Amino acid sequence: MRKTITDLQSMKQKKELIVALTSYDFQIATIIDSVCDFVLVGDSLGNVFQGNETTLNVSIENMIYHGSIVSRAVKESHLCIDMPFMSYQSSTEDALRNAGRIIKATGAESVKLEISFDSLNTINKLSNAGIPVVAHVGLCPQSFNMYGGYKKQGKNKSEQEYIYTLSKEAEINGASILVIEGVPENLANKITKSLKIPTIGIGAGKKCDGQILVTEDLLGLTPSPHPSFVKNYSNLRATIKKSINSYKNEVKKNKFP
Repeated sequence: MRKTITDLQSMKQKKELIVALTSYDFQIATIIDSVCDFVLVGDSLGNVFQGNETTLNVSIENMIYHGSIVSRAVKESHLCIDMPFMSYQSSTEDALRNAGRIIKATGAESVKLEISFDSLNTINKLSNAGIPVVAHVGLCPQSFNMYGGYKKQGKNKSEQEYIYTLSKEAEINGASILVIEGVPENLANKITKSLKIPTIGIGAGKKCDGQILVTEDLLGLTPSPHPSFVKNYSNLRATIKKSINSYKNEVKKNKFP
């Protein structure tokens, strides 16, 4: 049985750290499911899977397609699906309709939104409709054009106050989990200590209630350069290339089959 929102919230109470990773396909999902507490089908598939510079081209249909595939593999972890750019920003009605589509089509337990103060009513409406919301603060990749690239947030006092206050308001309005990306560790720590809901960090230091990485980054499948917070636990890109070259050589020399 998959982990629920309440399971993850109880992990915070027990001070048990949450292990989270991304997945976009069946094979990776089957591998990480029994290891993770939380699997995210992220709109980062726009970068990792589609080869785009940003996540902005990702559609609802893309998220449902990949989400449905991953859902077939995930048996134990909590499954969360990203809501892509412009699927929830224009109105709460759009957000409800699109979040409902995602949940019904994929069987996921929650949706993730990159939020601003304008999103608080949407969080409230979704949670009241029975759709758990994972709110994402700090570096929000869907705001790539506003930032002028992928840039760390919370660099000064006013930015830190904005992110802290937004995080508090997200919880008040019904967010079930908070993802904190690309902010100083002291800010992530302050937010984590002030909230009852769990925080999951990415590039936000070690003081959050859990950590998430893009699986392909962790495995060394994605080409360099990587974000500074990424740690490669393997170099599968080189391993795969070596294996394919071995196959090529055997075919060329008529040693295979």
